[in-house]
Amino acid sequence: MEPTGTISTNLRKGVLEYCVLAMIGNGEMYGLDIANGLHGQGLLTSEGTLYPLLARLRRNGQVETSWRESSQGAPRRYYTLTATGRESLAAFSIVWNEFHQSVSNILNSATGDSR
Repeated sequence: MEPTGTISTNLRKGVLEYCVLAMIGNGEMYGLDIANGLHGQGLLTSEGTLYPLLARLRRNGQVETSWRESSQGAPRRYYTLTATGRESLAAFSIVWNEFHQSVSNILNSATGDSR
């Protein structure tokens, strides 16, 4: 039997990019704020996975960045969703809803749940 931790890790890996896009889609965000939001939802176990992901999203043209002075030390990099990022997020949302419904239907039929 597969441990639930392994299942959770695999699911997180598959959706983390789109959760980050969704968070940034709500408005410009600083990297640490993104990390804290993901930690709070149990979707990020290490900041070491977030910053390479943010760099990849930037290289792929899904986010733009800007630097701002901070009253609490060094300048901060803020992330904003681009049109490409919005398109990716919209496409994921469609696929996710269909995928989620399909998986739920199968699991519910296997357990006799009629939800």
